Amino acid sequence: MGFVDRATLDAAVPNILAAPQSKAGIDILCFRPDFGQRTFPDQITVRRDGGIVGERWLKAPWMKLPDGSPDPSIQISILAAAVYEVVVVDKHTMLHPGDTIISDLDCSEQNMPAGTLLRAGTAVLQVSGVFNTACVKWKARYGKPAYDWVNAAQNRPLRLRGLLCRVSQDGVIGKRDDIIKI
Repeated sequence: MGFVDRATLDAAVPNILAAPQSKAGIDILCFRPDFGQRTFPDQITVRRDGGIVGERWLKAPWMKLPDGSPDPSIQISILAAAVYEVVVVDKHTMLHPGDTIISDLDCSEQNMPAGTLLRAGTAVLQVSGVFNTACVKWKARYGKPAYDWVNAAQNRPLRLRGLLCRVSQDGVIGKRDDIIKI
């Protein structure tokens, strides 16, 4: 399996930055019942106290609070569609990255500072201050160039690995709903 090279990734940045700043449609919803498992439902239910109903976040989050409970600031991840398209070069053989939402949305810190509220379906999400650095799985699945690209100093404010959010208002998010800054 081949990975995309750094020059191709760098060339994609203007397209990523051209994404809508609000009112961006949801292209893909991903539900992760367990490690390495993904389904792509038409809708998901989200709750402030549990994130995505039935998802593995409650059982095995990658970030926890001091008391050992899941950190709510990582309940939902939104990945820009243009990043997904450039990094996942073979949709049939490469595992989906597991981000809850793939949307043609400008996820940059300038557009979506921590605390920004987003309406998605009937739910409201709040942008967290946690930076998604990508993990070793991202590096293994999409290559060292993609890993280095999302973590490069000049790219960090762009949040190329995705935007992390907490659920601020319970609701249902549907595929093809718009994400709107409120």
